[in-house]
Amino acid sequence: MTQVDLPLFAQFPALASLPRAVLCRLPSPVEPLTRLGRDLWIKRDDLNAPLCGGNKVRALEFLLGRIGQGDTVITVGGAGSTHVLATAIHSKRLGAGTVALRWKHDMNPVAESIDSRIASAIASSPVHRTPLTAIATARYRAFSRGAHYLPVGGSLPLGILGHVNAALELAGQIEREEMPMPACVVLPLGTGGTVAGMLLGFMIAGLPVEIVAARVGPRLFSNGRKVFGLALSTSRLIEQVTGERIPRIDPWMLRVVHHVYGGAYGRPLPRANKAAKDLHDATGIQLDETYSAKAWVAALDESRAAKGPVLFWLTFDASCLTS
Repeated sequence: MTQVDLPLFAQFPALASLPRAVLCRLPSPVEPLTRLGRDLWIKRDDLNAPLCGGNKVRALEFLLGRIGQGDTVITVGGAGSTHVLATAIHSKRLGAGTVALRWKHDMNPVAESIDSRIASAIASSPVHRTPLTAIATARYRAFSRGAHYLPVGGSLPLGILGHVNAALELAGQIEREEMPMPACVVLPLGTGGTVAGMLLGFMIAGLPVEIVAARVGPRLFSNGRKVFGLALSTSRLIEQVTGERIPRIDPWMLRVVHHVYGGAYGRPLPRANKAAKDLHDATGIQLDETYSAKAWVAALDESRAAKGPVLFWLTFDASCLTS
């Protein structure tokens, strides 16, 4: 899909003036999970880019739009952060270097593998004891060096445009009858950028779909208020660029579920690991213990009570572990 073909630009042609690095291969497919014997569907964002896909690369298309040869990108994330790894990989594709500051937290095997890749991909990637020291140090370094700074998860309105496009992309797939209208869409809730973009995109598309956000981080950072705030900031960005008025999000469109958190960010949830293994055995799709496996459990729970199809949005690309 070319820049002109993006549903976001078809909806708002003025947004095509924003710098964008074409990193994705869109649209990502939607598939039924009939082997599991439930009315479940999956949105395969593990297939949305030729290299290190997933939800992060959608945002990076816009966040790295102004990046050029010899630039430096400074970002932050927990140890084993897919955002940090994706930023390093795609910045390198654009000829830029990456400095990443990380912090310690509960780990799992996939997070350990990603962290090893980060350490080998980035020359400067120190690990701090707390998020606050990592973030403060990163912001200071970016300011003092004149580097490009990306916050945790890349959750800025500019990057969230990539997730607005994702929602409009799904609306087009439903319209083309590639899948039925889902009763709900289930995805993980971390820093909130992906969920915020989906909510805003569904509202713009007039898609009457509830988003079930499976919280995988502490309530202080992963909550509905933050999501709505990010969505509002992104709608204001669209309004500023296009001059069009954007509809506000109805609160009923978002439901945050907390039962899959597991007690700490990155801490494996045994039930989620079992569900992830079952999915892998049936389809070959690999999940990660930090985000997608926990959201997958939430999707299974929703499918038992939903009055219609449930769409699980896969935000993790296992190829990042090897590519």
